[in-house]
Amino acid sequence: MSADVTLVLGGARSGKSRYAEGLVTALGGPRVYIATSQVWDAEMAERVAKHRDDRGPDWTTVEEPRDLTGTLRRHAAERTGVLVDCLTLWLTNLMMAEADIAAETAALVALLPTLPGRVVLVSNEVGLGIVPDNALARRFRDHAGRLHQSIAAAAPRVVLTVAGLPMFVKGTSI
Repeated sequence: MSADVTLVLGGARSGKSRYAEGLVTALGGPRVYIATSQVWDAEMAERVAKHRDDRGPDWTTVEEPRDLTGTLRRHAAERTGVLVDCLTLWLTNLMMAEADIAAETAALVALLPTLPGRVVLVSNEVGLGIVPDNALARRFRDHAGRLHQSIAAAAPRVVLTVAGLPMFVKGTSI
């Protein structure tokens, strides 16, 4: 039996998080939300609070900006749905910490097939727009593209959300 891993990609406000939450909720068991964001200002704090309120009390929220593989090892379990939101914020945190992104990506990709339960990874597709005008933004876009390719190769399912609609890029709907 292959791992139950889905990568959900999309642009800003594309419906990717809502779709991913539905995949986890449909499983019917415990739900774990791994939040990779870091709160830097009041506006971000409001966003985080709203997202938590929208999910409701049936979710266990784990805030982990960097140690994604360790957090997945600790929380993935049979009949449990785990949602990681999102990989691009995780990538940002790794870049800010000057971490070895290739090694972190490889560790995550190696871990995914071993995880029990359902794991849904959300990420922003940032490579569809113009080439950024500065080196940092170009490095981020390049790292994100490589990260997405690596995860997509390992995941049985890849979904691209556009205007709230899921488009199945790899695999079929659950």
